[in-house]
Amino acid sequence: MKILERNNFHRLFDVLKESGFDIIGPTLQDQAIVYDHLEGVEDLPEGWTDEQAPGKYRVKKRNDKALFGYVVGPTSWKKFLYPPRQKLWSAQKAGSGFEVAAEEGVPQKMAFLGVRSCELAAIAVQDKIFCGGSFVDPHYKKRRENVFLAAVNCAEPKGTCFCVSMNTGPRALGGLDLSLTEMIEGERHYFFLRSGSAEGEKVLSRLPLKDAEGGQQKKEDALLEEARRHMGRAMDTRDIKRLLYDNPDHPQWDKAAERCLSCANCTMACPTCFCSTVEDVSDLTGEHAERWRKWDSCFSLEFSYIHGGNVRQSTKGRYRQWMTHKLASWQDQFGTSGCVGCGRCISWCPAGIDITEEVKAIRADQPARAESP
Repeated sequence: MKILERNNFHRLFDVLKESGFDIIGPTLQDQAIVYDHLEGVEDLPEGWTDEQAPGKYRVKKRNDKALFGYVVGPTSWKKFLYPPRQKLWSAQKAGSGFEVAAEEGVPQKMAFLGVRSCELAAIAVQDKIFCGGSFVDPHYKKRRENVFLAAVNCAEPKGTCFCVSMNTGPRALGGLDLSLTEMIEGERHYFFLRSGSAEGEKVLSRLPLKDAEGGQQKKEDALLEEARRHMGRAMDTRDIKRLLYDNPDHPQWDKAAERCLSCANCTMACPTCFCSTVEDVSDLTGEHAERWRKWDSCFSLEFSYIHGGNVRQSTKGRYRQWMTHKLASWQDQFGTSGCVGCGRCISWCPAGIDITEEVKAIRADQPARAESP
């Protein structure tokens, strides 16, 4: 483990840029901490944090100059690996037919700076979806192969965090190139750094680092253990797949539906949701056409349309589909949960619906219901 002093942190930007990476990370925009392109350390949300609760997100000033003293905002890394709009192919009239050309762009190398442990888990989930099966998404794969992941260990969970319940944090352990832990001790401000890959080791070799001492390792462990004990939420995941499969008619689905607006905020903010639709467009002459993929949501009425009508016409049916897929049938499809405990779906739900509370309500009366005839 190495130490990088705060006054040398700009060197990390320099090295990544010199290596050809477009740096993407947290920045303050429109009263939210979002992920966007960064030019330098000055673009980071220095001295800002966030407050989160069901249906609530606010930024406020901190009492120090932490660069990563927030949790997660409304955007996720998904938008850079799996863009909201993606051209799939175009067709141009040629003689009596058309020439079709697939979109073959070469993505720029990207360095994701500030990835949290729950977000590493989310990227791993989408890696399975788009690259891990028989059918590989070439657009996602190209972007993913050109990404450098610099994770930041999460020391201050907020009111909607429950990564401990999902075994995804708060320490960033795998699937990364570099990990950082920000430390502020009085007037001293520094970072613990570790490499997680050969590419990460190359970056470390070009930074002005010092060796960490044994006592400093204990400080980091204590910081992350404190974070582990202070999650804002918890979810009991014991046998959760059977719990949801066995309760399709539980009255809690109706209660959730009374509040749900079917606005799709939860799926747009979620770092693992991947529902999409395709749209064909043409010019006025009819000689040029394109096919675009766009994000969609299972909360959209049209999303479940098949010949003859909509499979899930009620809000209840759509909410039940989303939560059951996320926590149960996702496991059957991909061998993992679709939830990483980031809490975005709770914070950015206008009605403040809390997925952890929904699970708790369904689980609460299981013994009594099991005894019923």
